Amino acid sequence: MKKSNIEPMPAFFDRYINLVEDIDIAEAFSKYSPEKIYEATDKLTALGDQAYAPAKWTVKDILQHVIDNERIMSYRALRFSRNDNTVLPGYEEELLAANTMANERTVADLMEEFSFVRKSTELLFKNMDNEMILRSGIAYKSEISALALGFVIIGHAIHHMNIIQERYFPLLK
Repeated sequence: MKKSNIEPMPAFFDRYINLVEDIDIAEAFSKYSPEKIYEATDKLTALGDQAYAPAKWTVKDILQHVIDNERIMSYRALRFSRNDNTVLPGYEEELLAANTMANERTVADLMEEFSFVRKSTELLFKNMDNEMILRSGIAYKSEISALALGFVIIGHAIHHMNIIQERYFPLLK
């Protein structure tokens, strides 16, 4: 199913969904793999533990955040696709980020984890039929379908790479 099959378009999450083309979700996972979105690993590595401003995350923090977010969104998609209508809470990204070991890891290690998490996500979505992928529930005060969550996962990764390109890569000059 394509992005255009998302009904209704969830407020708040649309900022991520709209960063992805209107293509089939399986094609989107392939086209926007972690390795393709974050292909500039040499630059990511060169940034080390730099942040563009005080109290901002490092690139490693961002990668860990994207991985954590993908796990959370996949969990939500699993619950909704299996017809679980439990209202799911949001999460405190700053709390999660403050309790990782991201800056003790390498970019290569984080990218390896990201690739494995993405493969798991792809398999989850691959095994949803049309009825399952269109099922929805409430997450963070918004109705959202499993399909929309798949596009959120991809768009969220793109969003953070855009921030890295805009605010972090200039540090390398």
